[in-house]
Amino acid sequence: CWEVRKHNSSEWCHFIRSNPDCRLDGGFLDYLDGVFCVFPPRLLPLAVTLYALWLLYLFIILSVTAEKFFCPNLSAISTNLKLSHNVAVFSLTSPLHGVTFLAFGNGAPDVFSAVVAFSDPRTAGLAIGAIFGAGVFVTTMVAGGIALVKPFTAASRPFLRDVIFYMTAVFLTFVVLYLGRIRLGEALGERCGSWGWWEQPGGAMTPHHSPLPGYLGLYVFYVLTVVLCTWIHRRQRGDGLAPPGPWEPEMPTDAEEPEPSGTNSGDYGEEYRPLLPSRETSLRILTTALSPLDYRKWRRKPWYWRLFKAFKVPVELVLLLTVPVVDPDKDDLNWKRPLNCLHILTSPLLCILTLKSGAYGLYQIQGVFPVWGLVTLVASALALIVFITTSNEEPPKYHCVFAFLGFLASAMWINAAATELVNILRTLGIIFQLSNTVLGLTLLAWGNSIGDTFSDLTMARQGYPRMAFSACFGGIIFNILVGVGLGCLLQMSSSQPLVKLEPDSPLVWVLAGALGLSLVFSFMTVPAQCFQLGRAYGACLIAYYLVFLCVALLTEFRVIHFSTP
Repeated sequence: CWEVRKHNSSEWCHFIRSNPDCRLDGGFLDYLDGVFCVFPPRLLPLAVTLYALWLLYLFIILSVTAEKFFCPNLSAISTNLKLSHNVAVFSLTSPLHGVTFLAFGNGAPDVFSAVVAFSDPRTAGLAIGAIFGAGVFVTTMVAGGIALVKPFTAASRPFLRDVIFYMTAVFLTFVVLYLGRIRLGEALGERCGSWGWWEQPGGAMTPHHSPLPGYLGLYVFYVLTVVLCTWIHRRQRGDGLAPPGPWEPEMPTDAEEPEPSGTNSGDYGEEYRPLLPSRETSLRILTTALSPLDYRKWRRKPWYWRLFKAFKVPVELVLLLTVPVVDPDKDDLNWKRPLNCLHILTSPLLCILTLKSGAYGLYQIQGVFPVWGLVTLVASALALIVFITTSNEEPPKYHCVFAFLGFLASAMWINAAATELVNILRTLGIIFQLSNTVLGLTLLAWGNSIGDTFSDLTMARQGYPRMAFSACFGGIIFNILVGVGLGCLLQMSSSQPLVKLEPDSPLVWVLAGALGLSLVFSFMTVPAQCFQLGRAYGACLIAYYLVFLCVALLTEFRVIHFSTP
């Protein structure tokens, strides 16, 4: 599709609309049609400028969603599941937390894009490149950024476990790429043998290679390992704090753990509470809860803060309408009865209307009644029941359910915004005539990693660097194992139980080697520092990524030549 600029400007629109390669996957806006059909050719610089501004606003949407809605609900879920944020037990709780909830929220764009890419054999290599590129980015730039923002002491055993599993996943992918295909057993993990021989009729023996134990099977084994390690550590801590191992430094006390910033602390008027409590009407509670501005704080802030806040207000208002937030640090757990009842309607509608760009929500049951209409009726009835059976003063016993609903809704917001970001980045790549390989390595990988970046760095700033660092490896394990395994599994059939994966560029091997080398670097240097990760370690990871990016681009533009296997 990037060849559109080689044609005459009068043929751009026809080329875009007639070329199947120019169809964007997912998203609500057709950016290619807009820039090449809606805008005349002489206004192409204006279109690029508007797209760049919209790109920056998508970054604001992702930042606000992660900081004020995604992370607080994640904290509430952790509290309800007895996953304490205490530093004294962080080494055993954070891995389970990071590889489940945070991995699910962060990995949605990667897995969805991988499934879509694997649906077409011509773009299967793009999916591998994007997953590898995102892996290098997260384990170097994001992990290094966490160490720069908040130096901390990493949990030794969870870190070693995650790196070993991730290196195994990279090795499996390298073997699959070398063989040029992935079979059902390698995707699902049916066969547990690794390297062996099959006996053919007549006694002939042929080599058979089946990586152990398969993508999805390896991820299930990884989750079970995390659960088992957590249970063992809790048993050990039942009689007191276990003594640290030779590679595990003493853990700090609770007093050293910084207080997490509340969801709406200072932004929504919580610092101005009346001295005497009063019964507020439901309408007043609703209008106060939906106000993203604290006017007293607004007056004392500088102009640049006001300008940035003005850009964030529309995003915060829409998020307040659609995403519930449970705050365990507040006496009322942030229970706002009229607004939470409204969330029972708006959050499910958000989920079905953003999932696959609204395709499921607009589907008509029996060709008559749309799914969104059914969800509206059911959710409205449920919201009315909750409103009648609860009060404004006291949250119900099932209030924790709103944390899961808010987590899902905020994850869908991140997924929808990341999808739009990926599409607009791809459009800019086509405008500037970038190849698909470079697009997967840079723009697609960066776009899919936006959720990881904002969520993990926000958690580090809020005082939870261990959880964020664990998510860098636990979440990316989810992406590569579930993304490749599920993406290939959905394309298999009983007549053809395999998917061909043939790298079309030596850049794929550069990606695989760079990812493996970065994991080996962390595997060796982190224990050497007694798991105390500071700014020097973060700076080394960021420098490594910049060097890798230069080598990859020079390889793509054939300045550096590599011989492929």
